[in-house]
Amino acid sequence: MIPQTAAKRLQEAFEHCRDMDGTLKERLRSYAAVSHEVLPQYGKAVDRLVARVQENGGGENSPRPGEPMPPFILPDETGTLVNLEDLLKNGPVAVMFHRGHWCPYCRINVNTLVGSQAAIAAAGGQVVIVTPERQEFAQQFKSSSRAPFPILTDLDNGYALLLNLAIWLSPDLQEILSGRDMPNYHGNDAWMLPIPATFVVGKDGLVKARFVDPDFRNRMDIEDLIAAFKKA
Repeated sequence: MIPQTAAKRLQEAFEHCRDMDGTLKERLRSYAAVSHEVLPQYGKAVDRLVARVQENGGGENSPRPGEPMPPFILPDETGTLVNLEDLLKNGPVAVMFHRGHWCPYCRINVNTLVGSQAAIAAAGGQVVIVTPERQEFAQQFKSSSRAPFPILTDLDNGYALLLNLAIWLSPDLQEILSGRDMPNYHGNDAWMLPIPATFVVGKDGLVKARFVDPDFRNRMDIEDLIAAFKKA
């Protein structure tokens, strides 16, 4: 459980980093620095998680550039089924895995995507966000970020498991995050999350670029995303 004083400072840091004038990498690093200072035990637990996932090759076997992206049909925040094949008819798609509406790194990432929507559209790209959260919380995520793109529910991390992206949170992380009602968010008590990842898929269904990092504090740069759309 995060102490109230620490939670308040983290919220202030989140709001500052979300709205600051800087690149996505700068925003994420700024928030991570405050988080490490306020909750050093959390930072150490995350470092252990990242090391464990890297040792086990988490995410390494997910689709690489030149390989086909496995299809999906997932419900969006309204319950409408979204089909990757249908999306690709309108141009390349960035399939982006996020931990959920509660994750400040994900929220900073999505906020930056929203602010870059004009450049993404000009490059011919589309974005879909995939989380393991139930529709109620997908709606919250979309509403709070004012995202113009779909927030898809990957219940029980089924699609993430298919892509070798699902990881289990150890008891120390479960304890620190106990203030987050993850079992309610996910509709299960498995305490599994996806590795944040981005796959840019071309109209031919092949992956054109990918970003997979077990350290959720890192995300694909917006500049790299737009460049991948242009190449696709």
